[in-house]
Formats: sequence, C-alpha cells, structure tokens
Amino acid sequence: MTDVQTTEVDPPWEGLTGVDLHAACMEAARAGDRRAMAKLVEELTPLVWHVARANGLNRQVAEDVVQTVWLALFSQLEKLRDPRALAAWLITTARREAAHPYGRRVQPVPLSDEVAENLESTHPAPEDEAVRADNDRRVWRAFLRLPTRCQELLRLTVLAGRAEYQAVAEAMRMPRGSIGPTRGRCLDTMRDLLAGEGGGR
Repeated sequence: MTDVQTTEVDPPWEGLTGVDLHAACMEAARAGDRRAMAKLVEELTPLVWHVARANGLNRQVAEDVVQTVWLALFSQLEKLRDPRALAAWLITTARREAAHPYGRRVQPVPLSDEVAENLESTHPAPEDEAVRADNDRRVWRAFLRLPTRCQELLRLTVLAGRAEYQAVAEAMRMPRGSIGPTRGRCLDTMRDLLAGEGGGR
C-alpha cells in the first residue's frame, strides 16, 4: 500500500525560468496538472494584464480580458503546438480580446497611480520616501510623455524579458532585430525627458 507516487515535492518546472519554465508547465498542464496551470497564471498574468491596460481598458474590463485569455488557453491547450510560443500567443490573444467593443474605452490610467496604490507602507524615513516618491513621479511623467508605441514596447520588453523578444516583435508587428535598437532609442528619449524635467525644477 506504499505504491502511491508523489510529485508534489518536485514539479518538473522546479528551478527553470523563462521559456523553459513555460514549456515545462505547458506539458504538465496538458497532462492535467493543476499546479502547472496555476504556475503559468502566476508567471504570465502580469504580461496579459499590461497588454490589456496598454490598449486603454479600465481595470474592470482588463480583468475580464485577462480571464477570457486564460480560459481560451486552457480550453485549447492541445492546439498550441509549440509551448515556447506561449508568451507570443498570450500577447496576441490579449490584444485581440482588448480590441472587442466591451464596455470600454475609459481614459488610459496612469501607471503611477496603480503602482502607488499597491505599494506597502513599510518604507524607512519619511524624507527618503518623499525623495523616492518624487523620483517615481518624474519617471512616470516622462514615461507617459513617450509616444504610445514606445510605452507599449517598454512595457512588453520589461514584462516578457529578453528571451521573449520574438513574442514582443510579433505583438508589435516589428522585425525581431529592431526590438533592441528601438527599445534603446525609447529609453534614450525617456532619459532626455527626465534630464529636461530635472533641469526645469
């Protein structure tokens, strides 16, 4: 009666990151492993969420889009032939879902407010916090002054990581080789905006 095998301790994705983690979780999810599904949701929901928000959706509609995207994925796990294309599939599907005429399109919500809402109030000295908060506001003001395409590119490359530049390229409809240089130009523009603002005050 000790034949029962336990995989709880050592899931196949243990120690993996990036596309390797996604691929291992996809394989396990196809076999019905709910922990693998939960791991995928945990790892990649921020990416899906920001794609929805980048399309101008408010929080409530973005939540609907995120839920719809995950339901779509788990209902057709077998159809996604290459698990390593998962991030690209999620980005593309989220953009398509965000384009549907739900109850949308409210004003784009500045990310600075969102970040501020979720920050734990466990910061050290009030003076340090005031400086940090001021820096954050300056960074987000500069970010929001970038062209929309730059904003979307920076969001996606931060969330998807360098390993997923192909996914970002497909989502942005850009050649993969131009992602890095374009990202660099967007960051340079943002630095110039920050420098200009710093000099103005």
